[in-house]
Amino acid sequence: MKTIQNIFLLLFIALAFSACMDEYTEEFTANSPVYLSYEDLRAGVKSVDSRELVNPGKIYFKDGYLFIVEQFEGIHIIDNQNPADPQNIGFIEIPGNVDIAIKEDILYADSYIDLVAIDISDINNPKEVDRVEDVLPYTLPPADEDYRFAEVDEEKGVVTGWEIKKVRQEMEYHYYPLYRWGYAEDAMLYGTSGLSNGGGQSTFGIGGSMARFGLYDDYLYAVDEANLHVFDVKVPESPSEIGQQNVGWNVETMFIYDNHMFLGTQSGMRIFNIEVPTYPVYVSDFWHITSCDPVVIADGYAYVTLRGGTTCGSTVNRLDVLQLADDYVDNDLIASYPLHGPYGLGIDGDVLFVCDGDAGLKVYDAEDKTAIDDHMISHFANINTYDVIPLGGYLFMIGDDGFYQYDYSDLQNITQVSHIPVYRED
Repeated sequence: MKTIQNIFLLLFIALAFSACMDEYTEEFTANSPVYLSYEDLRAGVKSVDSRELVNPGKIYFKDGYLFIVEQFEGIHIIDNQNPADPQNIGFIEIPGNVDIAIKEDILYADSYIDLVAIDISDINNPKEVDRVEDVLPYTLPPADEDYRFAEVDEEKGVVTGWEIKKVRQEMEYHYYPLYRWGYAEDAMLYGTSGLSNGGGQSTFGIGGSMARFGLYDDYLYAVDEANLHVFDVKVPESPSEIGQQNVGWNVETMFIYDNHMFLGTQSGMRIFNIEVPTYPVYVSDFWHITSCDPVVIADGYAYVTLRGGTTCGSTVNRLDVLQLADDYVDNDLIASYPLHGPYGLGIDGDVLFVCDGDAGLKVYDAEDKTAIDDHMISHFANINTYDVIPLGGYLFMIGDDGFYQYDYSDLQNITQVSHIPVYRED
């Protein structure tokens, strides 16, 4: 009888403890979310007057115009028809914007959880023409790591920031990516599919090596940390979601080349065949140590920068060069070169451009893949670089202190031709 009484006592204690836990609350100082309502989010795309660059992110080029992302706020429009005198002509407000891509006259942009289509045929008056809602991951902005997180209520809208204050709440755990979707510090397609080689307008634009958006045929791809989102853009002004598929983990960048998609992840490069664009098929992996690693491809070679640091998981900083097999299965690492802290990179023929963080921009002759570091052409050391687009003898570069443009048509005399600085408050 005593044993039975003990069992009932234990059950009573367990039930009582469970009941107490259901009602348990705690008061603590926390990162408390600041919301933007879904209604305001979806009324937020506006064409306004030009403004200063403050926190520039990814860059994109099409038909004589540069588009520079102002992180989480929108896009600067730069008339670059005269590279020596680029003109900041307007700004498109897009809440939560990080990535862009352009097909014909339609610009695609992420706006927190939505994909937005914007008609830029009148470059002085861009207009939203369509929106695919709730297709991108619900992510949270960076926060003060000295404090815990208050509960996030998705019904209130998207989280645009945090305020430090005391909160009182029941303790539950939810997982949200902390801006793994966009440009945290590591997060820009440098594929040339669809580009015209002569005059007139191109079908697609060109982005930098840190891209998470990519265009191929009649499809737009957007990759988050683990999933590839596929959109039908046969009718450019009316994108529609096809679906998504898992493509790995810790995915950071996308590069499209030769009917294949190359994904840079923190553990290696993953290759998918996209001959059937709606169903990318896994081909192979090239594994490396944990690090942040954008990828560019040219003439059967892959160039991968590996960066260490707190968020990238290692202390290794280097450039890897891979010779790609014809079927992209058995790819060989043929050389590695030490770097300081690389981010994006670009390739034009045998000329390789590397953004080596606060060590500046480095330009190499990469004809001999086994001796690249012995053939540095130029080094611009006094800038902190993030990503580049080399095109037709001009290099577009974005860094901490603004947008730079270089003329590299004469490799023995690479010169800076223009600069749009970042605005700094005194």
